[in-house]
Amino acid sequence: MARNIAVGLGLMEFPFDGTQGFWRWVDLCEAGGADSLWQTDRIVSREPILEAMSMMAALAGRTRRLKFGVNVLSLAFRDPVLVAKQCATIDVLSEGRLLPAFGIGSPLGPEWQTLHVDTKTRGRKTDEALEIIRRLWAEESVDFEGVHWHLSGASISPKPVQPDLPMWIGGSSPAAIRRTARFGTGWQAGGEAPTEIGPVVAQIRAAAIAAGRPIDEDHYGCGIAFRFGRPDDPGLLRLMEAYHRRTGRDPQRHFAVGEAAQIVERIAAFVEAGISKFILRPAARGDEEMLAQTRRLIEEVLPIVAARWPKAKKRPAA
Repeated sequence: MARNIAVGLGLMEFPFDGTQGFWRWVDLCEAGGADSLWQTDRIVSREPILEAMSMMAALAGRTRRLKFGVNVLSLAFRDPVLVAKQCATIDVLSEGRLLPAFGIGSPLGPEWQTLHVDTKTRGRKTDEALEIIRRLWAEESVDFEGVHWHLSGASISPKPVQPDLPMWIGGSSPAAIRRTARFGTGWQAGGEAPTEIGPVVAQIRAAAIAAGRPIDEDHYGCGIAFRFGRPDDPGLLRLMEAYHRRTGRDPQRHFAVGEAAQIVERIAAFVEAGISKFILRPAARGDEEMLAQTRRLIEEVLPIVAARWPKAKKRPAA
């Protein structure tokens, strides 16, 4: 069965000169045919990074077509009832365009030490939170007795507009694979290379089938930093160094650099590994550079992607 390949754009830091540049970028993505917009989650930082849920709410009011999500929201730092309410509210206000994605949080994030949260609790807290959120979206009254959360007759209203609000899960550990099979409607990769992603996708497929809730073939995604230009561009080298300090990963394996053909081939390697949904982050700084990189992606890459992987036609209703 043909998969529908879709390309959205994402942000980590706030790379703009000011708010107006950010909204110009959002408007460009909306008008240019990008599939979605994504904000990386980070609560504690010295660099300017937008709070993810607030950004989603703002996008709900600014846009009319774009979908949007968080890549990925760290549930170990948040109250699940509040998250469920926030997601439902944003989905209602956007008329069903929210794409929630959840994870346990990077162990390299500064939040653990700053907020004095034990990293050993993050998996169990996340699993409990996912169950609470899923039930609050669907049930009128939720009782829950866990290790970290206790609820009696909890309810939220209004419910999400989407009757089966997506729940994308991040992470590639055995626990994350089990978590995706149990709760997820999709999976979001981290910094894995295509050769690393293929086995994870296969394991998730098998685990989801075993759990009796197979995941749509289209619902596997990943994020890639991209830049039109040369690998030795001084501005790019600075961004790569910052990425390595923040993540500990080799940016040469994560960044797609070159012309449209090179960026598309990087996408193709992930498509071959089983990925269908992409978050491309401009490796740029400042309003004009962000807009120029994004405009080239829209004008040069999106048409090639659409032609190379044409979307499957929906079957007419019986």
